[in-house]
Amino acid sequence: MIPRYIEELGVKVLHNIDEAIQENDVLNVLRIQLERKAREYFPSIREYAKYFGITEERLEKNGKDIVILHPGPINRGVELSSEVADGLNQIILRQVTNGVAVRMAVLYLLGTLN
Repeated sequence: MIPRYIEELGVKVLHNIDEAIQENDVLNVLRIQLERKAREYFPSIREYAKYFGITEERLEKNGKDIVILHPGPINRGVELSSEVADGLNQIILRQVTNGVAVRMAVLYLLGTLN
């Protein structure tokens, strides 16, 4: 699901989630949009969760006190385990709240430009 030439934009691509956890202090986990046929891109949700899901065990194994972001809504047990989604290191609700305010401000500004 990664665009073909993304690295030409200066983006570092990691295909191992444990490596990504090791190299970063913040992890922005995106939602799999199951309603948009995302299942066509991987064999099963169970397999996706196994290889890419963020769990308490995975964070402990990597020894990182990493901040977790997610735009919501969360597919619990897929992108994030419930322990991570409700844990002390997540700022998901703050991110969602601020995202609504930012979108409202952008829409307001776009409306005043006409």
